[in-house]
Amino acid sequence: MADLLNTSISGLLAFQRALDVTSHNITNANTPGYSRQLPDFQTRTPQFLGGNWVGSGADVTTVNRAYDNFLSSQARSASSAYNQSNTYATQAARVSNLFGDSTTGLSASMQKFVNALQAVADSPNSSAARQTMLSQAQTLVDRLKGYDSSLKSLDSQVNASISAEADTITSLARGIADLNKQISSGYAQSGQAPNDLLDQRDKLIDELSTHVNVNVVKTDGNQLNVFIGNGQPLVVGGDPAKVVATSDPYDPTRKRLAVQSSVGTIDITGSIAGGSLGGLLNFRTEMLDPARNTIGKLSVALSDVMNDQHNAGMDLNGDLGGDFFAVGDVVVRSHANNTGTAGATVTRTDAGALTNSDYILTNTAGGWSLRRADTGAVVPMTGTGTAGDPFVADGLSIVVSGAAGVGDSLKIMPTTGAVSGMRVLITDPNEIAAAAPIVAQATAGNQGNATISAGEVLNPTNPNLRTATTITFTSATTYQISGDPTVYTYTPGADIDANGWRVEINGTPAAGDSFTVRDNSNGTGDNRNMLLLAGLMNEPVMNNGQTSLSQGIGQFVGDIGVKTNQAQVTAAAQKVVSEEAQDAMQSVSGVNLDEEAANLLRYQQAYMAISQMIRVADTCFQSVLQATGG
Repeated sequence: MADLLNTSISGLLAFQRALDVTSHNITNANTPGYSRQLPDFQTRTPQFLGGNWVGSGADVTTVNRAYDNFLSSQARSASSAYNQSNTYATQAARVSNLFGDSTTGLSASMQKFVNALQAVADSPNSSAARQTMLSQAQTLVDRLKGYDSSLKSLDSQVNASISAEADTITSLARGIADLNKQISSGYAQSGQAPNDLLDQRDKLIDELSTHVNVNVVKTDGNQLNVFIGNGQPLVVGGDPAKVVATSDPYDPTRKRLAVQSSVGTIDITGSIAGGSLGGLLNFRTEMLDPARNTIGKLSVALSDVMNDQHNAGMDLNGDLGGDFFAVGDVVVRSHANNTGTAGATVTRTDAGALTNSDYILTNTAGGWSLRRADTGAVVPMTGTGTAGDPFVADGLSIVVSGAAGVGDSLKIMPTTGAVSGMRVLITDPNEIAAAAPIVAQATAGNQGNATISAGEVLNPTNPNLRTATTITFTSATTYQISGDPTVYTYTPGADIDANGWRVEINGTPAAGDSFTVRDNSNGTGDNRNMLLLAGLMNEPVMNNGQTSLSQGIGQFVGDIGVKTNQAQVTAAAQKVVSEEAQDAMQSVSGVNLDEEAANLLRYQQAYMAISQMIRVADTCFQSVLQATGG
């Protein structure tokens, strides 16, 4: 009877433990990160009695988690990818809405300014049209500054978010390291898995993966080492590293990321991927910074072509036009760790050659070298960097000054500061140079049928630009220009350049025919220069003469729209993938209340049956006592 009793007691205790596990599962059915637990029943070592091996009952040897490392890794990776794309898409939508609005967007604002230019071309003497043009010019400048201010605000928000992300990651790393210690202690104490602690640790790692992509490696001591970036250790056993937001060496207001551990501090900004942090960094480098640079580049191009053409015109006062717009200068910043005193004066020499990139100018053992800040690609330069022979590259002239140590560097930002310094220089409507300063006409009495174009200005600074000049044909095929003894061969339609202007003569002239190019002092109603100004939006003045301002604006706004749409589509797709990965993991680890209810009933019935076996053992034992007179 003793064996029957012991066997029954073992079963009673085993099913009691199974009921405890089932109760624990039901209680935590809605606990985030909880993995259902399963009792592991095993038979006890049998006894050899009466020439036979007789079973001695069962034990619950361990309680296992329903957990799949592969599915968990997939879920973390999918969650990290979704949070990265979702963060990127959310931020990108803000930029897209800023520039793509049909009323206040960049294209609409530029078109209103072009319409104002055309209105002056239609009525060059209209004070109202001229005043409207100046108002629209100021509105355009204000709009560009508003864009720049909004982008700066976004940059500040990204910086604040990066700091917050660093603090969150550090806090999670500490929690994981602390749980590593507790789990290791739990294994050492009992030899059993502390399942609830394992769930808590996995939950923290899952949460960490929403902020940054992680790589998890299990150690012999049942601890988990966590790595981020290019393999930088975040948690090694019970030792957590600290992720901190550091200042950019070229710009103290801009945040970067570094890992601080017992072995030192490592910058990880360029290697971070995944999670909301990866989305923020990608948004800054792929959309925010290029958008600021492109707005500056467009502003420089607009200012450059407007000023050149406005200088070539004449205002209502009979004076040559001056610059119409001013823009901010090139920004140059020194690296915080420079050992020398090197500086640089950088000017824009060719707006059409400007790119959307910033540059790093570094003093090496072999001299100065230039590379792109975004890709690191080397940019070839000509010149020696002196005032008399500056470095020239990508539309920039660079004059280096001071003493530089080897490794010292400067960051050159050609267009970032352009918008902040932009302003309208013309305030008097009468100073709008709508007319051309010269006029060309045929002399009365010419015998041939040749005609001359109205003339265009090539160099408004030429001192003889407005001096009356005569073109006289010495024959039907040759001509001379007053003040120049050279006899030129006449080619119909060919350019004739002199004194900073250009004309074209077509037709067949007769010997003695002449044409005069003179000052257009009485031509204040002329609109030739304003027509040229209005047409500048369609002239190929950007990207080395490949793109017009209108095309550049359209490409810029369109590119932002495309990137935003792609990010939103990617985020939607990644959300589906993440949800499917979570569902797959929950199918293994999640608590099914129907299943637990069935287990509860099964274990309860087994428990009751074992209880009856104990009663049977007791009855048998009492019968023996009675039979023996005990």
